[in-house]
Amino acid sequence: MIEEKSNKKEHQTIIIKQNSDSNSAGIAGFVLAILSWPLSCFPILGSVLWLLGVLFSIIGLFKRPRGMAIAGLVISFIGLILILLVVFGIFGAAMFSESLDQF
Repeated sequence: MIEEKSNKKEHQTIIIKQNSDSNSAGIAGFVLAILSWPLSCFPILGSVLWLLGVLFSIIGLFKRPRGMAIAGLVISFIGLILILLVVFGIFGAAMFSESLDQF
């Protein structure tokens, strides 16, 4: 019996599944919360970014890891204080200027 040697190489496919340890909703909330700070001088734009930052951060709290979502939520609520200060400052300045016009 003649043995026949084959030059065929066996190919082995290796599939590597990487765990995705990221929380995209939490990261989005964090970024939007940071952007709401400098843009809080534009009340409408700052408010929209703040609202989106809060929503994405709350959604991100239900996924792991939660660090960016918690940071986004804290920054969003600090941003809310900034937005309220700007809005009340604008209305306060308008009311003060009206009261000065009466004298």
